[in-house]
Amino acid sequence: MDVGLRQFVIDAWSWLNYKPVMAEAGRPGSRAFPELAKTWVPPQELRRLAAYRVLASYDNNQAGQLAAVGGDASALERRELGDAANLVDTALGYLLGSEQKVAVEGAEHADEETPTPGAAEAAAVQKRLREWADKELLTFRVQQAERAAVLLGDSVMVLAWNPKKQRPTLRVYDPGFFFPQWDDAGDDFPSRVHLAWELPADDEAGLKARVRRVAYELGPISEGDEESAAAGARTYPWEPGRMSNTTCYLTDAEWLLEDLNGETLDRLPMSKASYRLGEDGTELNRLDLMVDFVPVVHIANTIPDGGEHWGRSLLARVLQALDELAATDSDSSAASATTGTPIIGLAGARLPVDRATGRTQELEVKAGAEWQLGETGRMDALDTSPQLAELRARVDHLLERIASNSRVTAAGLGTLDATEVPSGYALKLALGLLDALIGMMRLAREHKYRLLFKMVQRLYQAGRAEGWTAGETLPARLAWAPHTPTERAAVLEEVVTAYGAGVLSLETAVAMLLEAGYPIKDASQEVERIRAKAQQEAEVRMAKAAAARHGGGEDDQREAESDGDGEAAGSERAHAFGFVGAGRR
Repeated sequence: MDVGLRQFVIDAWSWLNYKPVMAEAGRPGSRAFPELAKTWVPPQELRRLAAYRVLASYDNNQAGQLAAVGGDASALERRELGDAANLVDTALGYLLGSEQKVAVEGAEHADEETPTPGAAEAAAVQKRLREWADKELLTFRVQQAERAAVLLGDSVMVLAWNPKKQRPTLRVYDPGFFFPQWDDAGDDFPSRVHLAWELPADDEAGLKARVRRVAYELGPISEGDEESAAAGARTYPWEPGRMSNTTCYLTDAEWLLEDLNGETLDRLPMSKASYRLGEDGTELNRLDLMVDFVPVVHIANTIPDGGEHWGRSLLARVLQALDELAATDSDSSAASATTGTPIIGLAGARLPVDRATGRTQELEVKAGAEWQLGETGRMDALDTSPQLAELRARVDHLLERIASNSRVTAAGLGTLDATEVPSGYALKLALGLLDALIGMMRLAREHKYRLLFKMVQRLYQAGRAEGWTAGETLPARLAWAPHTPTERAAVLEEVVTAYGAGVLSLETAVAMLLEAGYPIKDASQEVERIRAKAQQEAEVRMAKAAAARHGGGEDDQREAESDGDGEAAGSERAHAFGFVGAGRR
């Protein structure tokens, strides 16, 4: 419904409608963010891009400046003390945990006495993926991408095959550069993706302002492809025996802004494009990437609503509370100034006079100041300490509200008084909302990282890298460490009891200790060490028993026989004790 410049809009960013910069649905942020007024930006993307910029202003303590651009001049005096950034960084820390590892399904069974079919292959793929992760700084890239996702709601990771390095490279892009195009709103993945941004003019280099667009597009294979098994079709290594007529084309080009006459991103005139060159000098104009997928992964912070593709920022539901907190902090600062240096009223005072000008001098309120009062003179001070106490109490109330509504919780933010927690169980209940939040955020990312590792494997296969043979892609995922501290002693007791009773395998027991935070670098190697130690101890016992039978006395023989009779019954306990010793290392 039209209400002047404002419109009632409900979409993925309608929680920002209270902001003046987002009030105009057609051209949001046109005053605050003039770069969004560029003609090449698709109109349907303006609200998303404006929302990213609003959220970035909170992260950089510039929300007051943004409000001033919207017409609130007093907002320039607003105090912002990093509460928004602290909330984002805290949630990011819980999301990531202490570490992340690549895990291939079935690899944990490779070291068993009777490994399951395919376990050795899964372990080999897991090892190669972890080596790739180390070379490509996966942990660093994940942190880059996830902070943008938590703050803005979205993040983008792009893979590309590097022939010199003989491996896929991984890069993180600002989601404001990401413009996917779906053929159908119900599609899970777009068939065409644009990464576009503006390049400023450089007078010294003689370069004019330009817009760069990197386009990925799925399309039919060109009939001139000599490597195709048939005209317009080829067999991909990950689907042997199946012909495909689809491939992904890459186009990387630039346009001068002065050459554009209102064309949007998806309709830029190709006749005025200047194509970039690859490392080998190939013109990047519909370059066939020899894969049948778009190597771009979009990570959403939350599970999108039906029909939507975009995630929601952690700050979305508490943004107005953060505004209230900044305003209260500003009022508290002003009140503390009048409390520390109060307003004083004097009656019957003899005011000093400037001898040079003959004018009455202003009194300076400071420690040690003296004023002469007449017989009927008096001094009154304005006491603002009650108001200051009320403002500080309101700050605490707002922080509690933000912690609760964001689901990070006061315990998660570290503002909960430890004396208020009577037991570990009570603390676990206090962290219940945080557990649900992190579980939801990790669930939203689960299939995206599986997709990322699938693409990595297929790029290795397409690049014919050493050790990567044709065959089906193995499922791999990103394994997260626990997001909250684990009571290690309780986990250890549970593991020893369950393993000693034979209801847990050694592999599962070691994995539980690893998740509890024990310093186990590699679960499979730890299992090998435990088994080797148990085997060594068994051989020593057998050697002692044999020596006692052949050359020992009657007492030695009886002791050896006693050991031999108890060996079978105590084997599980011996293994368990050996296991505990290895776990404690």
